[in-house]
Amino acid sequence: MDGNIFATTKKKTRQSRSNMKVMLIVFLWKVIGHYEFIPRSETVNKRFYLNVLNRLREAVRKKRPEACTNTTWLLHHDNARAHASLLIREFLTKHETTVVPQPPYSSDLAPADFFLFPKLKSSLKDRRFQTVEEVEENLIRDFHTIPQNTFQDAFQN
Repeated sequence: MDGNIFATTKKKTRQSRSNMKVMLIVFLWKVIGHYEFIPRSETVNKRFYLNVLNRLREAVRKKRPEACTNTTWLLHHDNARAHASLLIREFLTKHETTVVPQPPYSSDLAPADFFLFPKLKSSLKDRRFQTVEEVEENLIRDFHTIPQNTFQDAFQN
């Protein structure tokens, strides 16, 4: 033995995290009723969320006009600061929008959190995308592959 000892070590491969993040707001009513991708440079604050709610009201007016006139639809959002702000509460009161109460620290009550987002994340797993637009296109396509009865089952549960 000449004193030179060569140690072999196993190299572990590491999965690199994506630098592409896509943030999505989804409103459901038995199917996906309205969704928006949040621009990368945008912060979700009360003003941004107010604009989202205005676009949601417009989408409800177009897709379900009877729900807009008789105020039978319910809004269920979590207790995020932007959702609970005075500006938002005044807007919802002005438009006679009923908000389903959300207990503190109970994010698992939102169907999008326990049903939709995990389903969409799993459909994107192990796939590589070059652009944010490509991610968004795939998400939209995946939305439309979910059968309507799957949404209804999620609401029942």
